[in-house]
Amino acid sequence: MDLTIQTPALLFPAVSLLLIAYTNKFLAIANLIRKLVTDYEKKKNRDLLQQIHSLRRRLWLIRWMQVFAVTSILVCVITMFFIYQGWQVGGKVLFAVSLVLMMASLVITIVETILSAGALKLLLRDLEEKEKV
Repeated sequence: MDLTIQTPALLFPAVSLLLIAYTNKFLAIANLIRKLVTDYEKKKNRDLLQQIHSLRRRLWLIRWMQVFAVTSILVCVITMFFIYQGWQVGGKVLFAVSLVLMMASLVITIVETILSAGALKLLLRDLEEKEKV
């Protein structure tokens, strides 16, 4: 099977949308951390410190999501160059690498989403317990 230049080009729209979503997540969490740090400096609440540590971990994951996605698109561009040059074997190998990088980015997205949902679940549980009292 020959790999055409259109095949790796199919990843471009998907990666672009993913990067926008990743960047929005990153900015939202960064702003929340800034707010929590300000609140912590005023109140010295240990709960805020735990939330900040959790958000730091999520920022770390989001950074790696972005790294893998950007690397995936970079390898896709190199793949397209290889195909343009007629180097089919190299192009196929690079395209496979690009897909693996994208899969890694998506797996990290799943992990980050699970962490995010877990943190919200704890907050909601605490709120429900306060309501019962």
